[in-house]
Amino acid sequence: MPQTQSWSRRIGRQRDWLWRGWQIRYSYQRPTHPTGSPLLFVHGFGAAIEHWQHNIPVLAEQRAVYAIDLLGFGGARKAATDYSASLWAEQIHDFWATFIGEPTVLVGNSLGSLVCATAAAQYPELARSLVMLNLPDVSLRQAAIPVWARSLVASMENAFAAPPLLRLLFRLLRQRSVVRRWAQFAYAEPAAITDELVEIFALPASDRDAAIAFCALSRAARQPNFAPAMRSLLAQLSLPMLLAWGERDRMVPFSLARYYRDCNPRLTFVPLPGRGHCPHDEAPAEFNALLLDWLATEGDGVESKLAVVTRNG
Repeated sequence: MPQTQSWSRRIGRQRDWLWRGWQIRYSYQRPTHPTGSPLLFVHGFGAAIEHWQHNIPVLAEQRAVYAIDLLGFGGARKAATDYSASLWAEQIHDFWATFIGEPTVLVGNSLGSLVCATAAAQYPELARSLVMLNLPDVSLRQAAIPVWARSLVASMENAFAAPPLLRLLFRLLRQRSVVRRWAQFAYAEPAAITDELVEIFALPASDRDAAIAFCALSRAARQPNFAPAMRSLLAQLSLPMLLAWGERDRMVPFSLARYYRDCNPRLTFVPLPGRGHCPHDEAPAEFNALLLDWLATEGDGVESKLAVVTRNG
């Protein structure tokens, strides 16, 4: 990767943590005199803590900032296990209990949003507030399949998800040319698609057992108990929440935001015109300013009324 400045400065000090026998990588950066609740960044599918490189240094000027690789991704162990949102939420909780120990602002992107929301619901003591950059909901897919067709669909998916086929698919997907094409689909800002970004996604796929983990993840994601229904989960939370969504997101379409925007009076919904699936990386200055403003008014636990920002109708 290009070394324009040290990774320690960009993503904080990196450390390894042994969780349930699995190696987990995390980073942290703390100011001399923190002035707000700590933050914990949780990446999306296929990403890693480096995906927050444009956010960590800015946020760490005022408060302690942590980032963690979810089991199966980044610098974490590529385990052959039964993955689920609940398992990752347990990882988040145990990390928090070990290293942070005070109410924390959880910040997630895509899968990371789903994991952070699940952690906030399962362990209310750990979350001061919740920030989500788009929010997938696997239950919507299940609900869209007629009851009479679900067993047939499951059988077909199982046939196409046989390990030999998945390993072949994985060898294709981890090629850098394919990763770049994925980024061009996910990102609305072409200038953000750099060689370094491609490496952030491609390098972990070369790790030992990465193909095994990919097969386990693919199998788990098709299970109905992979994650809770997000709308009903958010409706039950009593903490401040920020949901920001790129209007040009093609991975988790912006149209899905309507399912969430009115589900809880503590939720602030902010559409992001011209942004795609990873607005924190596509337009980091814009996202950092949004997050800092929200933290100053609501995210550190201040009671407030519902704030729904709408643009262009």
